[in-house]
Amino acid sequence: MNEQKKVAFVTNMCTHYVVKLFELLSKEYKVDFYFTGGDEDYWDKRNNLWTGNFNGQYLRGFRIFKKFKITPQLLELWYKDYDFFIKTIENRFALPFVFLTAKIKKRPFILWTQLWMHPRTFFHRFFYGFMKFIYRHCDAIIVYGPHVKNYLMDLKIPEHKIFIAPQSMDNEQFNRPVGDEEKQRLLQELNLSGKKIVLYVGRLEECKGLIYLMEAISWLEDLNVSLLLIGTGTQKSFLEKKSKELSVRTLFLGHISNEELYRYYALTDVFVLPSITTANFKEPWGIVVNEAMNQGCPVVATDAVGAAVGGLVIQGKNGFVVPERNSFALKEALEKILKDDVLKSQMAAESKKNIEDWTPRQTLKGFIKAIEFACGATQKS
Repeated sequence: MNEQKKVAFVTNMCTHYVVKLFELLSKEYKVDFYFTGGDEDYWDKRNNLWTGNFNGQYLRGFRIFKKFKITPQLLELWYKDYDFFIKTIENRFALPFVFLTAKIKKRPFILWTQLWMHPRTFFHRFFYGFMKFIYRHCDAIIVYGPHVKNYLMDLKIPEHKIFIAPQSMDNEQFNRPVGDEEKQRLLQELNLSGKKIVLYVGRLEECKGLIYLMEAISWLEDLNVSLLLIGTGTQKSFLEKKSKELSVRTLFLGHISNEELYRYYALTDVFVLPSITTANFKEPWGIVVNEAMNQGCPVVATDAVGAAVGGLVIQGKNGFVVPERNSFALKEALEKILKDDVLKSQMAAESKKNIEDWTPRQTLKGFIKAIEFACGATQKS
């Protein structure tokens, strides 16, 4: 046990997929969690911000620009005696503040990052040098998967201080059984009985590549496919128009709470995450892939999805990884699964089997290795 070590863990919020990890980490160390967000553009405010069996607080703050939020309560970090600091990569105020606090107090600083492409906006280009400075002067870096590790190594960050903590969630939230009667009732409510269902869950935004998915489905005329879209976003009207132009039977279900999503995954023949790379976005992971696999969904994702290139989607086993912005490749992958019930069943079984190993306890192991390395390296220096 490491209860003697006091930790300040600063991140934006606690969601359904990190709460278990935070609870496990709090059993290993004496952790104070500081949450600086919860009001991000990408976060649907109808989803719960979680709390758990750990010491955490949401900090009040104010914005001076849309993307720049100041949280004065972080000043607590100056006068509390923490042994080390952990910070996630987001927040243009909190990240440099926590980094500088750790360096001035001569305490280990550990970065937890999911980025595997530096955004190409004016702001991000301007501060690219500063971000590389933080990477190089972290005592350890925790990453979602090998795709992030490879990105950092391309920036000449030493491999020995990069630790993979596989992106996971509490699988029990999404692997709950859904009986045949419940499935049939929901199918009837949605008027989807007898249809092959392709599901997408997430924001309805350009970076999610949904137009390519619609084009792909429009070429599957003989398969009686229905596209089920769960989520909200600025592209809804555009996608509604496109679905009519392409004659794609599409149901826009809007927001469904995380607590209810597992039922919709259980109805699905194929789950698709067709994300694309944009100037300010490259899908860090796609936790919806974890969620879908818990209900035995075969998965089709693009090579711009972290979960697809980070080891969760295994080509030809539990799904297919296809090139981004390629409607034809999406169509071929969907066709292979939807036309072959044996393959679909095999992939469903592989999804359920594979996701069993992607747990918060596995993620915790990566954290502990990074912490032990960072604290050991600091003591030697």
